[in-house]
Amino acid sequence: MTELLNDTQVAEALAGLPEWAQDGTTITRTVEFASFPQAIQGVNRIAEIAESENHHPDIDIRWRKVTFSLSTHSQGGITAKDVTLAEEIDGVVDALS
Repeated sequence: MTELLNDTQVAEALAGLPEWAQDGTTITRTVEFASFPQAIQGVNRIAEIAESENHHPDIDIRWRKVTFSLSTHSQGGITAKDVTLAEEIDGVVDALS
């Protein structure tokens, strides 16, 4: 079972994820893609990764702007799974930029 990260561990993880911020029991990042089709392409790629890991982010799509919120719902907060998925989301965003 994945353990919750404490506030210090979350802060340490976010030091390596400068585009992410803690918002209560989640970590979030908003990305503005070049176009709506590119935003959907990014979301689709991230959905594939999330499905393969059985760990799914909350995703809010608003035209070119996409917000990703990560929390391990079964644990009630932020775990290493969320940090790993955040790193993978950053990789997808970087590849599309």
